[in-house]
Amino acid sequence: MFTGIIEEIAEVIALEKEGSNINFSLISPITNELKIDQSLSHNGVCLTVVDVSEGSYTVTAVKETLEKSNLTLLEVGSKVNIERSIKIRGRIDGHMVQGHVDQRGVCTHIKKYNGSHILTFEYELSNNITVEKGSVCVNGVSLTVINSKENAFSVTIIPYTFEHTNLHTIKEGSVVNIEFDILGKYIARMFIKES
Repeated sequence: MFTGIIEEIAEVIALEKEGSNINFSLISPITNELKIDQSLSHNGVCLTVVDVSEGSYTVTAVKETLEKSNLTLLEVGSKVNIERSIKIRGRIDGHMVQGHVDQRGVCTHIKKYNGSHILTFEYELSNNITVEKGSVCVNGVSLTVINSKENAFSVTIIPYTFEHTNLHTIKEGSVVNIEFDILGKYIARMFIKES
């Protein structure tokens, strides 16, 4: 479980295909604090650390994860938002994020607004929904929804978040990972069962 408050940015240094899986090797400022079998969010995807050595660490993404996320677009040099799982002994900033990406989205519009940035994303129509002032996770970042539509939403990115995550690298047409709020998913499922 995560909060969507990004800890650091990691850099991909190697990729290795292994059957239908991909092993990603990365470096980050917290590499020396990681351990094997630890859960770590990468652009919002919960992946398990399978190796830590010589200043880098490795995680493995399976076929289903690769199909639902933007991890297949990563290459050597790509920057990835990372967050370690939460400790239940303190405050929880952001919102409850599972690290289970629901689907990809595409950035369709970027607008600078009073020092911040408003990003708009579209996604394939599904049972996933957003609501005004609700939570959504984009590339692992906990954000508040504005301008909620049937298959699109916008978010306002404050300067700190813009500078300290990989959201500043997003351009119109960029593919992102989206995890919708877990409460919204349960409510949507209940309505589907009733109809």
